[in-house]
Parts: sequence; C-alpha cells; structure tokens
Amino acid sequence: MTETALVMRTTGSWYKLLTPDGEWLDGRLCGRYRLQGSKQTNPVAVGDEVLLSRQSDGTVVIDDICDRRNCIIRRSTKLSKQAHVIAANIDLLCLVATLGVPRTSTGFIDRMLATAEAYHVPAVLVFNKCDLYDSERREQLRELRALYEGVGYKVLEVSALTGDGMEQLREMLRDKVTLFSGHSGVGKSAMLNALDPSLNLRVGELSDWSNKGCHTTTFAEIFPMALSDGSKAYVIDTPGIKEFGLVGITREELSHFFPEMRRVLPGCHFSTCTHTHEPHCAVKEAVNEGTIPLERYTNYLAILESL
Repeated sequence: MTETALVMRTTGSWYKLLTPDGEWLDGRLCGRYRLQGSKQTNPVAVGDEVLLSRQSDGTVVIDDICDRRNCIIRRSTKLSKQAHVIAANIDLLCLVATLGVPRTSTGFIDRMLATAEAYHVPAVLVFNKCDLYDSERREQLRELRALYEGVGYKVLEVSALTGDGMEQLREMLRDKVTLFSGHSGVGKSAMLNALDPSLNLRVGELSDWSNKGCHTTTFAEIFPMALSDGSKAYVIDTPGIKEFGLVGITREELSHFFPEMRRVLPGCHFSTCTHTHEPHCAVKEAVNEGTIPLERYTNYLAILESL
C-alpha cells in the first residue's frame, strides 16, 4: 500500500517523515532513485511530499517524490556542476541578514532574491541584531531598506535578543511554510527560539578569528510552531550559507528575476538583451535615469558574469 508523507528532516541517507495522520517515521530512499543520474546532490529535500512503502522487515522506503510547487536551490559548493536543493514547497523565504558581524553583502542578498523570483517563492528581507547597530549602521540600514522596499520587497528590522519587530514577523508566518536562510551567525536559530521558545534550538557564537558564524544547524529541518492564538506555522531552519551560486538560470533570463528590470524589459530593442552592450536598452536607460538602483544593476552584472 502506497502512503504519503512530508519530509521533515534530512540526515544524509535517512529522512524523518511525518504522515498525514501524525505518525513519525524514519525512511530511506529507494536505490533506483539514487541511480537516476540527477544533477542534484540531494534528490529528496525538506518540504518534499513523498510516496512511501513499508517493507516486510519494517523498513520504510521512499519510492517517489511528488511534483514540487517550488524550491530554493543553489549551486553545490563542492561539486560545481551539481545543485543542492535547500528546501521545497515553500510559502515564504525569510532571508535573514545583518550589517554588523557577520555582514551580509547586497550581492549575496540579490543572488538569493533572484533565485526566489526564478522559482516563484515570495521573499521578505529581515535584518536581525538591530539593537547592536550604531548610528553609522543605522544609516546604512535606512538606505538598504529604501533600496529594497523601492524594488518591491518587504523589509523588517528585528532583534531576536530584545524582541523588537518579532511580533510583526510572527504574524507573517501564520499558516505558512517559511524557510529561514542566510549566512552562519546572522541569528536564524535565535530568531526561531524567540518566536517559539519551545523549539529550544542550539544557538552558536561567532568565530573568534574570523568574526563569522559557526554552524549550529547541521541539517535542514521543519519545525511546527504554535502561535499565541492557536494557529499554526511551519518554519524551516537551515545550515548557514557562505556562498550562493545560481542554478538553472540563463544569461538571457536573469534580468526577468530583478522586478525593477522586468518592468522595463518590453522597452529593450532586442528580446535577448543582456543589458550590457546592446543599443537601445531600456534597462541601461533606467539605470542612467536613477529609476533602477545602480547597486542592484552592479550586482546583476556580477551575477551575469558568473553564469
């Protein structure tokens, strides 16, 4: 008899599964599925709905993966020609960033936002540790907030330590499956603990020699979260990401995943315009006029070069 289940945690070759009737199972992937020549390092990801069967010896086997609504995927850091799926079937990407230590660059932010656009995942940008910002960093935050809100993204300023902004974030999670992602050390696990103390996730410290985060989350995992009014939310905690390489996006497609560029693309003379050297380019004209932010265009060019 074939059953369905949701992948709640991935730990190498074994998967923690939750059935519709609330039963928790440990399952492994069917051997034939591992040999199908997939270019993904992890054919099964957190958030996947899978079909499973129970063997006579009690072993639970994942036989197939149901079609995904969407996913967040990046180029594998160790295998450059392969991809790693961070999570699947997501209602919201919560991109956690900081301006202090560790600092999140706009280049990293724009790579993740472009991927979210490409795979149809709504995104919100959350700046954590705002209680630690001095006047200079507060000014930087004001400028970045204006930049990304001007493009069309929701931006939140929060502090997992003091609780500032957390209630607004909590409301955004209601009845959603939300992926929390960002560099190590930006406070993803601390934010989730602040949202629901019963999660009791391990929180790390910054490395003394590099001022970068130490990994505390080893595997991606979905956690059910109870909200104060009794409603539910599901949050996905993920290991910190050092670099984010785009996968499955061509040079001609990239500008479609920058909303401010997408709005002016019909004005370009060439349908395959890369907005670099081509004449009569509406994107370059908008950059010159200031209606497309120069910083976003600069990051676009860097991403374009990497594809």
